[in-house]
Amino acid sequence: MPELTFIIVYILTGITVGFIAGLLGAVGGGILVPLLTTIFTWQGINPEYAIHLALGTALSCMILSSAASTRAHAARQAIAWKLVGGLAVGISAGAFLTTHVAAAIKPFYIAVFFSAFMALIALQVFIKWQPSRDNRPIRQQELITSGFFIGAVSALAAVGGGFLSVMYLSYKNIDIKRAVATSAAIGLPLAIVGSVGYMISGWSDTLSLPLTLGYVYLPAFVVISVSSVLMAPLGVRCSHALPEASLKKIFAILSLLLSIRMLFSVSTLQM
Repeated sequence: MPELTFIIVYILTGITVGFIAGLLGAVGGGILVPLLTTIFTWQGINPEYAIHLALGTALSCMILSSAASTRAHAARQAIAWKLVGGLAVGISAGAFLTTHVAAAIKPFYIAVFFSAFMALIALQVFIKWQPSRDNRPIRQQELITSGFFIGAVSALAAVGGGFLSVMYLSYKNIDIKRAVATSAAIGLPLAIVGSVGYMISGWSDTLSLPLTLGYVYLPAFVVISVSSVLMAPLGVRCSHALPEASLKKIFAILSLLLSIRMLFSVSTLQM
């Protein structure tokens, strides 16, 4: 088992991610991946595996939070279920295939992609850019294709699924509340398939690491998942009392800074 110090760090990480998830409706992946990369490196795990392990573990931590969020949105009948099927198929395929490709990509380049993607999210938050609306009917093939792209990016960024799916659904003229709810519903298969993909693709690489299933570190998965789910309701309550626009900017800046920190932590592995 990991030392008590690291268990406490996992609890604090889960509390932070859960609070942010409830506060901003985000899964916290923008913070969780760079935090886990730093923690795993601090634990003495080879940086060559740390970022892959962080991605796989972050996706697995999304399972419980996505399930809870989906249940809550379903109770309010806010999910556009007719769109979930096609998107889920595409997202699952994109995420599963990308997890196998990611295993062969050097950690430095994944860190560059992650940081660039977080910079894009931060820019979108600050300039409040929204895509123009497309009123054409949504075809099943389009849903699968769009889902594949969302799943592929999410497997490399862990935070991308919710951001991209909400943007896409808003572009297709779906009300923002239904877009967020539908995004939560497709986040569950993304988390499950992405986690399984990283378990399989990292199986041989992590045989020497205790308490892992491929690129999923079990102690971090269990502790962070439980503590984040328990903390999320407090974030939801606070979200009604604090200015959302300012909070999103703080979240974007913090995520970007942590991503840059992650980039430096694996920069020695570029060559």
